[in-house]
Amino acid sequence: MARDKSLQDLLDEQDDVVEYFFNETIAPHFRARTGLTAAFIPPAFTNWRDEQRGWAETAVLFDQSHHMPELFIEGPDATKLLEGLSINSFSTFDVGRAKQFVSVTPRGHVIGDCVAYRLTEDRYELISGMAVLNWVQYQAELGGYDVSIERDDPTPYNPKGRRILYRYQLDGPNARAIFEDVLDEPVDDIPFFRTARVSIAGKEVLVLRHGMAGQHGYEISGPYDEADAVRGAILAVGEKHGLVRGGTQAYFSTLFESGWMAYPLPAIFTGEELRGFREWLSADGWEANSQLGGSFRTDDIEDYYVTPYNLGYGKLVKFDHDFIGREALEALDPAAERRNVTLVWNRDDVVKVLASQLGSGPRYKSLEFPVSYFGFPHLDEVRVEEGGAIVGLSAHVGYSNNEGDVLSLAYLDPEVAAPGTEVIVTWGEPGGGSRKPHVEKHEQTTVRAVVAPSPYTSAARQDKGSSIVGS
Repeated sequence: MARDKSLQDLLDEQDDVVEYFFNETIAPHFRARTGLTAAFIPPAFTNWRDEQRGWAETAVLFDQSHHMPELFIEGPDATKLLEGLSINSFSTFDVGRAKQFVSVTPRGHVIGDCVAYRLTEDRYELISGMAVLNWVQYQAELGGYDVSIERDDPTPYNPKGRRILYRYQLDGPNARAIFEDVLDEPVDDIPFFRTARVSIAGKEVLVLRHGMAGQHGYEISGPYDEADAVRGAILAVGEKHGLVRGGTQAYFSTLFESGWMAYPLPAIFTGEELRGFREWLSADGWEANSQLGGSFRTDDIEDYYVTPYNLGYGKLVKFDHDFIGREALEALDPAAERRNVTLVWNRDDVVKVLASQLGSGPRYKSLEFPVSYFGFPHLDEVRVEEGGAIVGLSAHVGYSNNEGDVLSLAYLDPEVAAPGTEVIVTWGEPGGGSRKPHVEKHEQTTVRAVVAPSPYTSAARQDKGSSIVGS
């Protein structure tokens, strides 16, 4: 796909790539561009605190119809294409299953991940994860595969002005009861990360048993014209079960409890082996608008790259097939890789940061609730003691009303990754803050934290314990 100006052209113009992504870009995601989202889904239907409580105490319904890109792949070579780009095993990827599909570079660093449905023997649906969708499309177009590709971009960027499918997420302890009540005809229990065709309000619906907020959940999709009828039926049945609608503030805070390390920096900005991909990508596309933020700042963009093990995807890595990056991952020692954990921030130190907004200062970087991270990706330095060596990085950070704590998702050196270990997070950017327009002038400070499991909630660990996501 020809571009007037490519990502490679953009990178060639920069004297310092990290400086550019730290100061000059606007993150491409709806989390940063809230105005795009608000036109379709409000920040809150009631208030985000009660909407968070919905997935912990009753149930919540999220609308995912507008912000997630999708890619449909069909043809005799569809499986061959995807298997060669995935760390996942395809040996059990039967029709009716889904996987957390993960792609890496030839050097073994993560490009991105998405959810992949196998709809038929030769048709797949890839959902979310713009960087990995771009990677798959690039390989499909240039690799000579006998496949057809159909893109369905988020609503504001969609040339059609509308989506192919609607998509809802139903989560919470009452989600199963709501789902069973709203069906036109009963179905057998759907195992985790399996799909089924069901009928709601007389409409055929595709359902994936999948929890977004770390609870028992269902992802529900179908033709976009049928969205209102299906949503109306779910809301009507859900009223007696305490169902609440969730806005974008609550939606983007689900990962603190579920443990999903969303959208790492795609590891595609260096390496001659990836030059062709960078030349294929646009200078104003998703990757070109990556926005680094947080206290971690180095001169080398490769310091921001991660491996599947850092994100908790180690159990997805299977060497039963050939795929790009296999040799590099085989050379790694998983036991030596940084591990994903949850950090529970010290409440007194959180109060210190909040209190700094009053009086004459010093002003520390504000902690906005429920989502506090301000880069995409956002990375903060983690140490065992002030002034000591960096032992890991803290990423997504925010507040859980269900837990009553500020939580962050992190990946740490193995020797400090055990639950109960005390660490220190540096909060705020160096030098008084970057030039990102949403980052105010501030001073850095430190926050104590305690290592905890990821996922953090017991419900999430129980739901995923017997079946690793997308395995």
